[in-house]
Amino acid sequence: MKQRINLLIAFSVAALVVLSAVQCYLVKTTYDYKVAQFHTQIKNEIAQISNNYSDIDSVLVSRKETLYTNLSEKYFQGKKSKTDIKNGILENEYRSALTAEIQRKFERDLPNFKIDFAIVLNKFILYQNTKKADTIFSEKPFIQNKLYGNLASLNHAFLVRNYVGTTNGTFKNQDYKLLTEDSMYVSVIDWEMIILRRMAFVLVLSLLSILTLITLFVIALKALIKQKKVSDVKTDFINNITHELKTPLATLGISTKILEQKNIRDNDESFNSIVNTISRQNNRLQSLIDQVMANSLAENEIELQKEKIETEVFLQTIVNDFKIGYPKIHIQTHFETQKTNLVLDKFHLTTALLNVLENAVKYGSNTITIKTKQIEDQFSISIEDDGIGISKNKQALLFEKFYRVEQGNLHNTKGLGLGLYYVAQIVKAHQGSVNVISDLGKGARFTILLKV
Repeated sequence: MKQRINLLIAFSVAALVVLSAVQCYLVKTTYDYKVAQFHTQIKNEIAQISNNYSDIDSVLVSRKETLYTNLSEKYFQGKKSKTDIKNGILENEYRSALTAEIQRKFERDLPNFKIDFAIVLNKFILYQNTKKADTIFSEKPFIQNKLYGNLASLNHAFLVRNYVGTTNGTFKNQDYKLLTEDSMYVSVIDWEMIILRRMAFVLVLSLLSILTLITLFVIALKALIKQKKVSDVKTDFINNITHELKTPLATLGISTKILEQKNIRDNDESFNSIVNTISRQNNRLQSLIDQVMANSLAENEIELQKEKIETEVFLQTIVNDFKIGYPKIHIQTHFETQKTNLVLDKFHLTTALLNVLENAVKYGSNTITIKTKQIEDQFSISIEDDGIGISKNKQALLFEKFYRVEQGNLHNTKGLGLGLYYVAQIVKAHQGSVNVISDLGKGARFTILLKV
């Protein structure tokens, strides 16, 4: 069964990983789609703002065209090299003014976005009628070729549009044509957060789906482990009860055979001794059966027959009866309360307290101290022994059904593991609580709290 559980866990983990990976892939695909959709939106909105620079500032554009014409003519005259023309274009005097104009237009027409932009020069090509095209400048888009804008890098920016301009002119009775190409790149500040906000529903739904899967997996795993534990406990219980029942049955069988002997029947003392033995073993069998039946009930299924009793007298009676059965055990009582009247079920609570006392004897106690005191609205009964004690890691399991404290892999003390479970159920049925404080080798103290 353990192998099947491990195999099931492995398959479940694998399925959980695959489903999580698929969910992450879907989220990533949705994210990429939202990014592309966002870029398209920005492009369309910027396209509605302007078709070219003249829509923004016609005076500055006119000055730019004049500069291009002058640089072209000086190049034809041989007064400017290609490098001089490139520098003259990039270091124009109106770049700051046009940058400010474009920025203001973005802020006015796109108030929901904070945009950084850059317009970079890609091409500057001259065509003469009698010559081939003379490429003054043609490069890939670089931030170093920025004409206008405040963008520091193109790494996280995206292309919005290309501006292609043509200018026709005449120099020394020869016609020429100038071709220029500029590209606008923009970067929306905090665009990732905008995308994530637009994906909020998808992200929350995906997160909830993954958390639900993990929760269901954990619940199923816990249920599986609990089922295995219950199965192990049942097996242990069957083994224990089989062992417990064999002893009185064997004794009864031997005693019956002894009674068949005529000399035993004729001897009153021997006969009475055997009969007493049979009676004790019969009581033992009945006790085992009653204990199993009683502990098959939950606390809310126990029917209590409560009555008003004087608690100190009730406890002293239990102590006196216990001393008869265990004359070698020294029992001390320290009652700090007097004539405390509580409404209790005498039968069930007597059995519960005797279980605690018998447990103390089973686990090596020679001296048991019983104390009472009132703590606010609760009546406290503490039973302290000097037995072998209980290790800290086992104390949480003491009140579970069928649990018995082990030493290594051995149960050196006989029992069904029902005594303390019964104690916990009876105390809970009285709306009380029970706890234990113990150290290995230093005894244990059980404290029962009942409402006054």
